[in-house]
Amino acid sequence: MAGKNVVELTEGNWKSEVLESSVPVLVDFWAPWCGPCKAVGPIVEALAEEQDGRLKVGKLNVDDARGIAGQYQIRSIPTILIFRGGKVLTQRVGAGTKKDLEALLDKVL
Repeated sequence: MAGKNVVELTEGNWKSEVLESSVPVLVDFWAPWCGPCKAVGPIVEALAEEQDGRLKVGKLNVDDARGIAGQYQIRSIPTILIFRGGKVLTQRVGAGTKKDLEALLDKVL
């Protein structure tokens, strides 16, 4: 589950939390049964804490929000998308290291 700086994203709050956010949003598309997702979870939570105020971080359970996962053509998890102004700026598919995700953020922050 989401840590204290991580927003639990749902179909109900997607528009307000992600599309209408005033700061960039890193979205971790995951599922509880996904082993690599569990490995990425602590990395995502650490980034949420380090980037607090500069970046919003959210997790979207693809099993609970199939419509959103389909809309963004999420075919493998974990997938990380970074949004700004309601648009996808960049993405990463598959588990990565903290350094990999920091490199993604360096492109957009």
